[in-house]
Amino acid sequence: MSERLIARSVRLPGTVSLGAVAGQDGFLWQQEHHGMAGRGEARRIELSGGLGEPGATEPVLESLRSIEADGSAPDGVGPVALGALPFEPTSPASLVVPRRLVQVLGDGSAWMTTVRPESEVGDERDGPLAEDTPRPQPDGFELSSPRSHEEWTSTIRDALSAIDRGELTKVVVAREVVVRANRCISVLDVASRLHALYPSCYVFAMGGFVGASPELLVHRRGRRVRSQPLAGTYPRSGDATADAELAAEMFSSAKERHEHRVVIDNLRAALEPLCEELRVPDEPSVMALRNVVHLATDIHGTLAEPPPSALDLVARLHPTPAVAGTPTAEALAWLAANEQLERGPYAGPVGWMDASGDGEWALGIRSALVEGHTARLFAGVGVVAGSEPARELAETQLKLQALLAALVRP
Repeated sequence: MSERLIARSVRLPGTVSLGAVAGQDGFLWQQEHHGMAGRGEARRIELSGGLGEPGATEPVLESLRSIEADGSAPDGVGPVALGALPFEPTSPASLVVPRRLVQVLGDGSAWMTTVRPESEVGDERDGPLAEDTPRPQPDGFELSSPRSHEEWTSTIRDALSAIDRGELTKVVVAREVVVRANRCISVLDVASRLHALYPSCYVFAMGGFVGASPELLVHRRGRRVRSQPLAGTYPRSGDATADAELAAEMFSSAKERHEHRVVIDNLRAALEPLCEELRVPDEPSVMALRNVVHLATDIHGTLAEPPPSALDLVARLHPTPAVAGTPTAEALAWLAANEQLERGPYAGPVGWMDASGDGEWALGIRSALVEGHTARLFAGVGVVAGSEPARELAETQLKLQALLAALVRP
């Protein structure tokens, strides 16, 4: 391991803009009014074999625990490793311990943790805390889809054929839309708009990967564990009466309930062996977002001793049927052969973990990969028996609105 790292945490006065701290190239994780933002690299932790390699998560905890902290910060404040991991579990991955990390806690207090090599302790020349130089915003945009609607719906029909043959129970098929702008697209601006539009979602920016995920993969604090899988999507109309009718229709739909149950059964089977207690509601609830409603189930549990770390839990759970399908191996093989899409971090785990093993990870959906003038936007749908190709296409268009509203500002 490289030179010993020293962490020092101090409380910051006043209010802090996490987006401004992250800047264009940093790291942002925010929900409602709390979260964290990091800049710079104190250490990069490589997972050469991805999450799928046995023992892959151990170097992350070892690296975090090797950092010497001053011990004066409150619980929950200190160095973290964070990032966006690939959808494909065996792809090489990495997490970053930021050189500077600002955390805003639930009580509104803000703390800054600086992580430096031992030889640099006392050197405070890290530049300004927040980025305050605005960029000219793009005002010209071109949208295109690498695959036509007919090509993509043909893939959905192929998926339904595989399901009819008994090869799959569910498979999640994604599509891509490319936005090209006349100027560089600001990740910071996109994240800021997403947070304004979807404050209850997990808004993230990890380098050029930005999004607002409504789906919690896993949250671990001590022995407490929580997951909130989603499956089943209907549009919102903006009219309260009509929206209530649509939600009731979704709740009573055999197809939507089946799609959701597949995900819940998988999560229950993965978590139960790790828990002393696991509480899974018999019925899902309805999660309402700005433009859609989802079926959601809030799962809570108490982990058995010794509790696996948050990243261990991620490795055991990912990919869930919410983003891949079931049976998992067969769904992944089918996607590799038929989806015609390089997902990268789309639908992979995104989040953080600290030295105690606590952490919070969402699924990297409602997301885009931004590079210069170009953004690749992604949306996926769960295909089960009874799915209709035209409705699945419409669902992707509905989901893409979340990113388009934050990105395309003519």
